[in-house]
Amino acid sequence: MITTEGLNKFYKGAEQFQALKDVSLEIAKGEFVAITGQSGSGKSTLLYVLSTLDTDYNGKININGNLLKSLNSNQLASLRNRDIGFVFQFHYLLPEFTVLENVCLPAMRLKKYTPQQIKERAIEKLDLLGLKDQIEKKGGQLSGGQQQRVAIARALINDPVIIFGDEPTGNLDSNNAKIVFDIFKELSENHNQTIVIVTHDPGIAAKSDRCITLKDGRIV
Repeated sequence: MITTEGLNKFYKGAEQFQALKDVSLEIAKGEFVAITGQSGSGKSTLLYVLSTLDTDYNGKININGNLLKSLNSNQLASLRNRDIGFVFQFHYLLPEFTVLENVCLPAMRLKKYTPQQIKERAIEKLDLLGLKDQIEKKGGQLSGGQQQRVAIARALINDPVIIFGDEPTGNLDSNNAKIVFDIFKELSENHNQTIVIVTHDPGIAAKSDRCITLKDGRIV
């Protein structure tokens, strides 16, 4: 599902800093992978490069048969909206919108389905995450754990081939962190969903299918 070859990332400033150093990896379809490492190891940089949010890098990235460097900005945006779902440490729900409306947003942008189909799909995803009874509430009326589950439903609405998570349990207590982890595990094992998350939680990393550990920008 994901392959990289000789991936290097530089930050240019008063002094050039190399955040990723010759990173080559493969991630299979349906695999649940945790990226770990100490602060400054390059794990978040790797996630943002893999997920197309950062396109300034050297080397090759192939996602689901697409060589990213061969795509123009419009093609890359299309791939991002169609094939990739994002879950961040903060849920980024729009407070003036209902739960249902928040989940529908990426599908409205993709325009692959009719508004009615989008609504039905959103309800289906929310039901999968145990939130069907919350659809008319505003995001701010939910608990932190519920808000993060809404964010996962939003990430799933376009049936992406990969879900990327940047510390998706970082703002949650241990009980809600377990719930979110179990959802990812369920998606991976029973829905063949590819999951790639950055985490500082060693317990979550240990329970993933595979852990990729970075140190000073290299896989160790």
